[in-house]
Amino acid sequence: MRKRPYTKLVHEGALVAEVDVNLIESDEGWAPYLSVEDAYKLDDVREALRLGDIKLAAQSARVYTLTPVAV
Repeated sequence: MRKRPYTKLVHEGALVAEVDVNLIESDEGWAPYLSVEDAYKLDDVREALRLGDIKLAAQSARVYTLTPVAV
């Protein structure tokens, strides 16, 4: 079993967060997959963004605002 660093994006409204997690790779089962802790971290960041709590989300992720581009 190997862990590989990976960045997941979490999007809520006009906010997006980059969350660092580890993908677990193995020859068995449903690889690659996230640890339970990393899955909860993604859920916590998503919930913080949904509530508009950028300070809380920024404790576990890099948070950005999205700006629509008119063509």
